[in-house]
Amino acid sequence: MKMRTLLLAACLLIPAFGAVQAGEIEKPNLTLGVGGKPLLYYLPLTLAERLGYFKDEGLTVEINDFGGGSKSLQALIGGSVDAVTGAYEHTIRMQDKKQDIRAVIDLGRYPGIVVGVSKRNADTIKSVADLKGAKIGVTAPGSSTYILVQYLMMKNGMSADDASFIGVGSGASAVAAMQKGEIDAISHLDPVISKLQDMGELTVLVDTRTTAGTEAVFGGQNPAAVLYFKESFIKANPNTVQALTNAFYRTLKWLEKATPEEVAATVPQEYWLGDKGLYIKAFNASRESYSTDGNIDEASMKSALNLITTTDPKIDPAKIDLSKTFDGSFLAKAKAK
Repeated sequence: MKMRTLLLAACLLIPAFGAVQAGEIEKPNLTLGVGGKPLLYYLPLTLAERLGYFKDEGLTVEINDFGGGSKSLQALIGGSVDAVTGAYEHTIRMQDKKQDIRAVIDLGRYPGIVVGVSKRNADTIKSVADLKGAKIGVTAPGSSTYILVQYLMMKNGMSADDASFIGVGSGASAVAAMQKGEIDAISHLDPVISKLQDMGELTVLVDTRTTAGTEAVFGGQNPAAVLYFKESFIKANPNTVQALTNAFYRTLKWLEKATPEEVAATVPQEYWLGDKGLYIKAFNASRESYSTDGNIDEASMKSALNLITTTDPKIDPAKIDLSKTFDGSFLAKAKAK
C-alpha cells in the first residue's frame, strides 16, 4: 500500500514539475519582424528558423516579413511584433526619439550593402558624386539601404534631396525595377546584387560586403543586422530574450563553419532567385559581413552613430548614450552555455 501511494504521489508531481520548467520562458510564442527575410543581410534569421534552433530553445517564432527594415521597426514600436532583426542604427535613432530600443546580439559586422549603377547609366554615373538627380532604388525609404546611400552622398557634398529614392522591395521586384529602367542606381543587398551583376545589369560603386569595402567607407567595422527589443520587453521577459539570443548565437557558430552548399541547401529554394549557383556566389560575396562572436564594440557603435548624425544632423551625438543601445549580458550567457 505504501509503495502504491508513493508511485501515485510521484505521478502527480511529474506534471507539476514540467509546468514549472515550461513556465521558465515567459513568452514561448513570439512574433518577430524583419524587413526582407530572403536577403542575405538576414540570413542568420532564416538559418535559426530552418535549423530548428528556436524550437530547441522552447520557442515558437512567427516571422512577419515587411517591405523594409523601417517598417519592421514601426511594427515593434506599434506593438504588433515582440522583437525585430533589423539594423543596429535603429537603436540609436529611436533613443533620440525617447524610445528605449536595445540590441542583444550582432548578426552582421558589416552592412553588406552595395551601391551600384545600371548599365544604361554607367557612362554618366561613374562615382557616388555623380548620383545627383538620379532615381535610386532602396529596399524601403528609411531603411539601412536608404541611410547608407544618403551617408555616401553627404560625404560627397550633396544632400538627400539631390536624388529621388524609390522603394523597390527585397527580391525579384528590385531586380525587375533595374531591368525595366525604373531606377538609375540601386542601394541593395545580396542575392539581389549578385543577380544583377550576373545579368550584366549593374556596375558597382561601393561595396560594404567585405572588410576592405567597409573600411574604405567607415574606416572600420559598422554593425548591421542585430536582434533588438523594447527595453520594457527585455525587463519583463529576460528568459525569453535569453532563449532567442542562444538560438542566434548558435546559428552564428554554425554559419562560421558551414560550407556555401550547406547554406544554400538550408534556405528555401525560392531564395535562390531561380539559380542555386548564383545564390552560392552571392553568399560567398557576403560571407565576410557576418559576425562570428555577436558582439558590438565601442568603436563600431561610434561608427554607426557617425553614420546617423551625418544623415540626420538634428540628432545631437552628445545626447546619445551608446551603452543603452546594446545589452551584451544575454550574449555573455549564450557563450557560456
